This record gives sequence, structure tokens and C-alpha cells, in this order.
Amino acid sequence: MTGAVALVGSGEYLPAMQPLEQRLMESGITAGKSPKYVQLATAAGKEGITSWQRWQELGAQQADRLGIEQIFIPAFDRESANDRKYAQLVSDAALIYLSGGDPFYLAQTLRDTLLLNEIEMNWKSGSALAGCSAGAMALVSEIPNPFKLTAAATPGLNLIPNLKVLPHFDRYFGWLPTPVAKYLGKSNQELVSIGIDENTAVFSDGNLDSWEVWGYGSVQLLNKSEKKLLASEEFIISQELIRG
Repeated sequence: MTGAVALVGSGEYLPAMQPLEQRLMESGITAGKSPKYVQLATAAGKEGITSWQRWQELGAQQADRLGIEQIFIPAFDRESANDRKYAQLVSDAALIYLSGGDPFYLAQTLRDTLLLNEIEMNWKSGSALAGCSAGAMALVSEIPNPFKLTAAATPGLNLIPNLKVLPHFDRYFGWLPTPVAKYLGKSNQELVSIGIDENTAVFSDGNLDSWEVWGYGSVQLLNKSEKKLLASEEFIISQELIRG
């Protein structure tokens, strides 16, 4: 099994999500990792220094609340993602977190880089891994383009297989009629498509077939578009669920 993992609909580094990040951090420490919180705002790479500084400050505030060391890695392009000095900063961290922005840019920037290799290696040895919004979308198998329904999906980083994620689901998509919501989850691959509400997450202890809902909203299983799960409810990735 890998380390724990969370896919988050919104709210990274905010007080509302502190208990989730605490749970992830404790999981990594229990696995023998150091109390270090690696934060990557790579998905905001095209947004410029004001955005980068905002992410760094938000992350620092959450690290202070958690009482742990922040390690903010300024990897905003492929050159920096292949810089060994940045990749080495991931080593032995209890929690590695990819925050929001552009999921397509995030996947393009990290794919086949030293930094991604280090993230994956540490996660597989016990570090907890989380992605919020764009981070959640990029970590899984396929990145949808929900605002261009005719556009083909983009391959994700596939660290977490068999899933496709629509974050901010209650804000942007929850009002849609059932057939349209189901269409958003459509894939040519055998995937479970999920809509994750804001300030809500799905959590796995490392068994990537088994997931628990955490937070304040719900998770919509788009393969079975009328099925909503609330906090503490679970779902198992299976062929039955994939086929809907």
C-alpha cells in the first residue's frame, strides 16, 4: 500500500480543512516520515508572483496552525520541476500537497520529471499525498474539460488510477440536471467519475480501491448519477461501479 491520500474539492490550507490535513500529516508521521509539510503551487505557475506569494503565505499559516515545518517548493515550470535541489526537498516529508490552479498546466509541468518521481517514491514509502481542485484533477487518470463538453479529456498523472475528479462540484455543477451531470463523468476508459463538493474530500488510507468521504458537503458518484455520499460514507472502486 501507498501512503494515505486525499482528493479535495476546495479549501486547501484554510482552517476548515485543517483537521483533514492533520489526519494526513499524522498518517505520514506514523509511517516514519518527518513532520514536514511539502507544498507545491505548480498549478498556479502561469499566474505570476502575486499568486505564488499568496499560496506560500496560506500554506505557511496552515503549517503554523499544525505546528509543523513548511517546505514550499517554487517549481512553476518544467525546468524547475527537473531541478534536483527542488526534487530533494520532498524527501521524507510526512505530507505532500498539490494546490489549485490549472490542472492541465500542472500535469504538463510535472509529467516525467525528477520532482514527480520524488513525489511518487516518497508517497509509496509512506508519505501522505493530497491534491486540491486542480491538484486533485491532475493526480488521477483523466482530466476532464467540463467547460468544453466536446473537448477530449487529457491524461492525468495517473498516480491514483481508476478515478476522474470534478472538484467544486456543488458550486459549478450541482445544479445540473442528472443526464448532464452524468455526461460530465463520461469516459472512454474504465474509470469511476466523482464530483467533490467544496470543503469536502475523499480519503484513502493507502488502499486505492477503498475511499471515505470527509468534510462538509457530499461526493457525487457520476457513474450512478443519483448516488450522493456524505461524510464518513464509503465507496469501493469495482467493475459494477465503473459500469454504473
